[in-house]
Amino acid sequence: MNFTGNEELLARVINEQKGRYIVETTTGPRSALVKGKMHYEAFSRMDYPAVGDWVILRDVATTDEVIIDEILPRYSKITRKVAGLKTDVQIVATNVTKVFIVVSAEEPLNARKLERYLAAVWDNGASPFIVFSKADLAENSEQIKQDAELIAFGVPVFLWSAETMDGKEEILEHIDTEDTIVLIGSSGVGKSTLINALLEADIQKTGAVRAEDKRGRHTTTHRELLLLPTGGVIIDTPGMRELQLWAEDDQSLSGSFNDISTLFEQCRFADCSHKTEPGCAVLSALENGTLENSRWQSYLKLQRELAYAERKQNARLASEEKKRWKKVTQKRKKDKY
Repeated sequence: MNFTGNEELLARVINEQKGRYIVETTTGPRSALVKGKMHYEAFSRMDYPAVGDWVILRDVATTDEVIIDEILPRYSKITRKVAGLKTDVQIVATNVTKVFIVVSAEEPLNARKLERYLAAVWDNGASPFIVFSKADLAENSEQIKQDAELIAFGVPVFLWSAETMDGKEEILEHIDTEDTIVLIGSSGVGKSTLINALLEADIQKTGAVRAEDKRGRHTTTHRELLLLPTGGVIIDTPGMRELQLWAEDDQSLSGSFNDISTLFEQCRFADCSHKTEPGCAVLSALENGTLENSRWQSYLKLQRELAYAERKQNARLASEEKKRWKKVTQKRKKDKY
């Protein structure tokens, strides 16, 4: 298909850097920008393209760049609150089918952090998987895997080694030709190294392991979609210093804490607050030790965080709506006179 005139065509965003995009078309990758109207009407990061988006393009005959005219509806999106105090959403990736949460097996398992990652993935239309990297450097990798399986409740858990390539085939068996995979995790856990192994090529830049603490260096600085030789596509993401939940994930705790959700169903009263009520299954489980207090406190903390994010988001949406009507009013006055 040739780019001629104002021809419209379907493409997918495969790279994003500071407001500029690379889109994959039927004729190959092209550099792209969003149309001016999209800038004018955008109120948040959600209104702009993200890696994984399917878009409609309009060709610009006078330049090598094409214009992104429309973002097609997203069937899934992995989001988080931006780092710091600012109330806004950051899109990690869109139209994702599976999320690989990459964790270093060499470090002590952080159950609370893993719960947070799972909560961010569930109910976004994607399925979570856990990959423990650097399994060859861990003294008790099998025990770590078993501990993660108890936390994740049915989520597949893999052990992988960049040195021996153990675990690679098992991971590939869970990637279908139609899958869009995204890797998330902290800096230096080996996401880019794993991608290179799955791609069977040194495409992603990797950093040497530091001798003092055997941790990898942060290397990925932007999001990029890559085609796997075995079928499917994979998205690398920069490491996350923090992962704050976004209000749209208000149902995500039920997936990450389905053991607690099951206890809620067993309480005597439907409106049980799980504090002092008789017949409370949660209090009973805490008392007999079948539910760890640390896990319960983690659930409550994430629940409070989501409630706070929702309040802040509602205030932001109200402000955006006010700005939107102001623009409409100004345009009407301009058209009238």
